[in-house]
Amino acid sequence: MKMSFNPCLLIPVYNHEGPLPTIVERLVSCQLPCILVDDGSSEACAEVIRGLASQYSWVQAIRLDANRGKGGAVKAGILHAKSQGFSHALQIDADGQHDLDDLGKFLAAGRENPSAVIIGQPIFDDSIPRLRYYARYLTHVWVYINTLSLQIPDAMCGYRLYPFDACVRLIETTVLEERMAFDVEILVRLYWLGVPVVSIPTRVGYPQDGVSHFRGWEDNLRISLTHARLFFGMLVRLPKLLARHFR
Repeated sequence: MKMSFNPCLLIPVYNHEGPLPTIVERLVSCQLPCILVDDGSSEACAEVIRGLASQYSWVQAIRLDANRGKGGAVKAGILHAKSQGFSHALQIDADGQHDLDDLGKFLAAGRENPSAVIIGQPIFDDSIPRLRYYARYLTHVWVYINTLSLQIPDAMCGYRLYPFDACVRLIETTVLEERMAFDVEILVRLYWLGVPVVSIPTRVGYPQDGVSHFRGWEDNLRISLTHARLFFGMLVRLPKLLARHFR
């Protein structure tokens, strides 16, 4: 029996009052409900979010009293969306990096593979900082090691469609990262659960006036510690992961 497919849009927001209204305006044609998760933003941003929820009937807003980080905001958004009866959430970053022309590709892939997590495989332009571009390769290698697979070509792109059955189970039973390392950890753990992974090539840009909350040394350290924890988790699951290659 095929899973139901009742998706919504999910945007974690932290002080992105500049690009957010343009992003939401472009989502009108998508004709999907959208949940904005205010991750403890400033009052200026909170006012913009409230205004968008008032302006558009298909936009909901929830606010976290304190900043939890991207992972915390996404987890809160998924649990809220699940309680509203949605089955999937298409996550979009609030800084304008993602190509919204590809929304249809993600939704079509999710409709065809409702049990899968659909992830963006970035095609970067020249706007990406060189250091961040090459640093991603270290994460790629660790993800390949921790899954014993090449099924996740990029675990750091935040453009993705989450299936709720597996994600909610993880959120409710596992202590997941709250900040940037969440993007990596949840994909590895979904793979461990046997959730199929479908990749969608998509253009990703870094707007010159974009707001990035990647916190250099701190986030890199948390990502490194997450890779280490996942490595020991992989060792426990090693027989099952190896068995997949012989089925």
